[in-house]
Amino acid sequence: MAWGDISVLMSLPGPGLGGPPVLFTGTPEQKERFFAVFNQPGLHWGAYGLTEPGAGSDVAHIKTTARKDGSHWVLNGRKCYITNGGRADWVVVFATIDAKLGRAGHRAFVVERGTPGFSVGKIEDKMGLRASETAELVLEDCRVPTENLLGGEQHYEGGGTGFMAAMKTFDSSRPMVAVLGIGIARAAYEATRDFVRDNYVLARPLPRYAVLADKLAAMKRLLDASRLMCWRAAWMADEGVPNAKEASMSKAYAAKAAMSVCRDAVQILGAHGLEQSRLVEKWYRDIKVFDIFEGTGQIQRIVISKRILKEIPTF
Repeated sequence: MAWGDISVLMSLPGPGLGGPPVLFTGTPEQKERFFAVFNQPGLHWGAYGLTEPGAGSDVAHIKTTARKDGSHWVLNGRKCYITNGGRADWVVVFATIDAKLGRAGHRAFVVERGTPGFSVGKIEDKMGLRASETAELVLEDCRVPTENLLGGEQHYEGGGTGFMAAMKTFDSSRPMVAVLGIGIARAAYEATRDFVRDNYVLARPLPRYAVLADKLAAMKRLLDASRLMCWRAAWMADEGVPNAKEASMSKAYAAKAAMSVCRDAVQILGAHGLEQSRLVEKWYRDIKVFDIFEGTGQIQRIVISKRILKEIPTF
C-alpha cells in the first residue's frame, strides 16, 4: 500500500501510531473505550503526540507538563509534527509531572477532541508527503480526566513510565515506517528501470551502459535487503520477542537505502528526473523525512550500539 505515495496510506482512518501505546499500556477498560470509536459509523482517527519544538529525538526532555488537580490532570505545552493530529478523535499525549525526574516523570494521556484547553494549531506546509496532514497541537490548562491516564495510577506506582510506553511503540512502528520508505523507493526504482529499458540498450558494450546496469543492480540489492530486515523486526514484534535493536536496524538501514535509491533515480533520469510528470522528483522530496521521523538515523545508531554492548558478556 506504500508503493509510490504513502500519504494516502497515512491518511486512512484508524488509531495510527496512537494505537500501540493504548494497546501496550492501557487498562482493559481504556482499550475497550478508546478503540470502540473505530467501530462507530463515519471516519475516525487516532494520533500520537510526543514530538515538541525542543524535544524530537531527545524524548527524555519533553517540556509538556502534567499536574494533578482533583479528578483531572492539567496539561500545558505544545506538540508538533503530529500526523493526523488535526482530525484525530483522540491523541496519546506524553507529558512530565516533574522535569527533574527525567524519564521517570513521564506520563501518557489520551486527550480526546473537544477536551477543554485542547486545540489544533497550524497545519504544516512541508517539503514532502504534502498530502498527509501534519499538525501542531496546543494544550493550555487542558483538563484531562484521571481515567484517561494510560495504565492508571497503579501503572506508574509500579515503576512504569510514559517513556517506556513511547519506546515500546517505536519497537512496533519503526519497522512499519521503514517499510513505508521502501514502498516509495520501489516506485522510484521501477520508474528508473523502465526509463533505462526504453531509452538504452544495456547489452551494448559501452562503459556508461555498464555503469547504469551496475547502478540498477545496486538499487535492487538495497531494496531487497531493507525489506528483509523490516520483515524480521516486524515478525519479532508479532511474536512478542524483544526487538528494539532489530527495529532500529531496519529503520536506520532502510531509510538510508531508500534515500540512496531515490537519489540515484533522479541522477539516472538526468533532466527528466526534475520533471514533475515523472514523479521521481516527488519521491526524492518525500523520502528525506524517513531518516528523521520515528527517530533520526543518528538515534537509531545509538540504540543499536547500546543494545550490542549489552549483549557483550562481562567476566
